[in-house]
Amino acid sequence: MKDHYQVLVVGGGTAGLTVAAQLRNQADPPEVAIIEPSEKHYYQPIWTLVGGGVFPREISERDEADFIPEGAVWIRDAVASFDPEANTVATRDGKTIGYDYLVVCPGIQIDWDKIPGLAESLGSNGVCSNYSYETVPYTWETLRHLKGGRAIFTQPATPIKCGGAPQKIMYLTADHLRLKGALDDTDVQFMSPGLVVFGVKEFERTLKKVIARYGITFNIQHELVEVRGDKGEAVFKVTAEDGSVSEKVLSFDMLHVTPPQSAPDFIKQSPLANAEGWVDVDPSTLQHNRYPNVFGLGDAGSTPNAKTGAAVRKQAPTVVQNLLQYMATGYIDDPVVYRGYSSCPLVTGYGKLVLAEFDYDNKPMPSFPFDTTQERYSMYALKVYGLPQMYWHGMLRGRV
Repeated sequence: MKDHYQVLVVGGGTAGLTVAAQLRNQADPPEVAIIEPSEKHYYQPIWTLVGGGVFPREISERDEADFIPEGAVWIRDAVASFDPEANTVATRDGKTIGYDYLVVCPGIQIDWDKIPGLAESLGSNGVCSNYSYETVPYTWETLRHLKGGRAIFTQPATPIKCGGAPQKIMYLTADHLRLKGALDDTDVQFMSPGLVVFGVKEFERTLKKVIARYGITFNIQHELVEVRGDKGEAVFKVTAEDGSVSEKVLSFDMLHVTPPQSAPDFIKQSPLANAEGWVDVDPSTLQHNRYPNVFGLGDAGSTPNAKTGAAVRKQAPTVVQNLLQYMATGYIDDPVVYRGYSSCPLVTGYGKLVLAEFDYDNKPMPSFPFDTTQERYSMYALKVYGLPQMYWHGMLRGRV
């Protein structure tokens, strides 16, 4: 390992590997190093289906080493701090590494401890979450033993990766209960801190029909604030139309929690962060607003798009092409523009999916020449069979 690299990529997740691969695939590739502590890499979008009993979790796991691009250097360490004035980063192991250009994409931080009682309750008494490799099997264990009672699904008030995921597992749960004849005996409730079912009205119309079909109660302005796993109780902060706040305690037989999330602490505490703690980048070019030799993408970025792997698929070439321009001339004369594209494959049952694709303005951006606002088996098959292959063999290899 050297102490200075031409391009230093912070994070070896979806964004980091995709950018690094695209850079190394150039005819005259730059020198690239990736700082990433994890030995394993996960295809996280499949965890919804793992929680719904479609796949074992092992299908989502690969060795990180298998996806480090040829010619790139893997630094098996973690960043502790940034000094963009000196063009260096300090690592957890005490090293200082310099760079000419920096790409920051460490992903998002799961803040399990932000909800009292959640961390201690996970994995028992019906408290489950699809948001980690360790916890996702218990979702299916809880679901397959559920015979009635109350099943609650939550979404936090923070930004999260895959904004539709909290609802997807609810629809699979309702469909599973329907298939075994227990749906009528189960009170299925969704707790949203917001005011709408989905932010894009064309897809929200379909989801409202799905909610009605399953008899789900969709609660707005309800935020989970405490889990009492041993008592089978969840505590919610409820905000009324007049702004008044009250507390609601509900018993449950199943509680699927989407935990609060934020930018990683080492990003929040760095000069690269904006006031909210995210990597402060231009939403169109993904170049840092204050340090022009720094670019950022993925879930830790300040861009207001939905935080999904599909967004990274469009962000990565934006970063690569704009970075290459900046490397060649010292400025970006003809920028490649990212328009906020993101996609949320909304599983609405076994064999049913609504493919929601949209931009910064929450306007649909369909990739297919048919009405994608409707539930389709073809789109479910795309999620189950097509997208994982595109991810492992396309995106992470810098090919799409």
